Amino acid sequence: MGKRRKVANLTALAVLSVVIQRPMHPYEMASALRAFGKDQDMEIKWGSLYTVVRNMEKHGLIEAVESTRQGRRPERTVYRITEAGREELVDWARELVSTPQRGTDAFRAGLSVLAVVPPGEAARLLRQRLERIEAEAAQLRGQLEQHGSEVPRLFLVEAEYDMAIRDAEAAWVRSLLRELESGSFPDLKMWQTAHETGELPAEVVEMAERKMKNPGRGAATP
Repeated sequence: MGKRRKVANLTALAVLSVVIQRPMHPYEMASALRAFGKDQDMEIKWGSLYTVVRNMEKHGLIEAVESTRQGRRPERTVYRITEAGREELVDWARELVSTPQRGTDAFRAGLSVLAVVPPGEAARLLRQRLERIEAEAAQLRGQLEQHGSEVPRLFLVEAEYDMAIRDAEAAWVRSLLRELESGSFPDLKMWQTAHETGELPAEVVEMAERKMKNPGRGAATP
């Protein structure tokens, strides 16, 4: 069971992950989410985006900084992330990465915002997750061994699948942990520097702006 959040819709997580870069109005948020492929990382209900944004403002996760109007177009309100919003983004990422949640794509969503925590903490969160996954797999394996001699395999294949999924995830997490802990992860220095300075490297900022202007060229996420 995940932590109870003021705005629990994963669309809110996605919005926080883009407005942390710079203030945006909702149309820009939608463009950024599509450009960075966030709709592939988590379920985003485009029809409720404006409602989610209003709820986020109501709960102090974002705040309006200005309203603009161009010609006859509707007025657009520009929002920026608040300190409470930053804390929510980091805390949410920590939860999604460290705690397995059955029947959801929560881990993928967490990985998509992993950059908001420092590399060392990311490794610690992944280690926590690995321990929990291994414990779940061991429990399932024990149940299969216990019932294997009594119940036809036909009625246990779904449990075999659950165990295989956990084993595969555990193997992938171990591999990522080895890279992080050995220092061989390619972007480790950039990641660490961003947290030490509080600023994204210029080339990452430029890439993000290019992606927003040309959303059709792939789905790489900064």
